[in-house]
Amino acid sequence: GLHVDLSIIGCSDSDGEMMYSLDGEELWFADFINHRGVEPQPSFIDHISYVEGAYEGAVANQQICKQNLKTIREAMKDIPLEN
Repeated sequence: GLHVDLSIIGCSDSDGEMMYSLDGEELWFADFINHRGVEPQPSFIDHISYVEGAYEGAVANQQICKQNLKTIREAMKDIPLEN
């Protein structure tokens, strides 16, 4: 059968999110407050683990996201809201 695999990366000036899911169930997310990756899977399934370094990759992706956000803000600051 078909499965739906989803990855979300997002950021703001003060917050960020990175999460992986499969078929609508969260498999892994970055807990940036406690500085770790979390695998919130129930005990009755075959546990899926992510490779070592997944959290560090999420931290790096947040830095890229924040830099891209800054670049886009600078590029769009003089564009009028309406034509």
